[in-house]
Amino acid sequence: MSTIEPDPILAAEHEPAARPRVRPYERSDEEAVIELWRRTWQTAYPRHDFAARVAWWRERWRTELVPMAAVVVVEVKSEILGFVTIEESGYLDQIVVAPEAWGTEVAILLLDEAKRIAPTGIALHVNKDNARAIRFYEKQGFFIGGEDVNPRSQSPVFMMCWRP
Repeated sequence: MSTIEPDPILAAEHEPAARPRVRPYERSDEEAVIELWRRTWQTAYPRHDFAARVAWWRERWRTELVPMAAVVVVEVKSEILGFVTIEESGYLDQIVVAPEAWGTEVAILLLDEAKRIAPTGIALHVNKDNARAIRFYEKQGFFIGGEDVNPRSQSPVFMMCWRP
């Protein structure tokens, strides 16, 4: 796994010289990752009650994502600040970054790891109203490859793709 120079924002919020560490997900990370998912989505979409969705998410995490995808986390000083799930096929189901780490290198580290795992290309869905994420993906070389509707939320989504 890789480390890079500390980001000034992360270093200010954590101890100086704190270095982000990319590592594989471990079963003992489950509670922290599920809470990070809830907290991040709640911040991004405050009108929805993500606490009410935690049981559903935990089941999906255990039965759909962890068994079928590589899961990688980024941590600083043992605190998980983000995770990504990437299937061997190149489908990226989740990339979640703690709100306090938005705008830092955490998302880039996760996406770089996903590109390493799926070097022939990545596809993902992103809510059309998530302008921040769309801009990030475009800066990372993704393009809009189609449109769809999320079957659970009925929200319109873009299919975004990256090819090397």
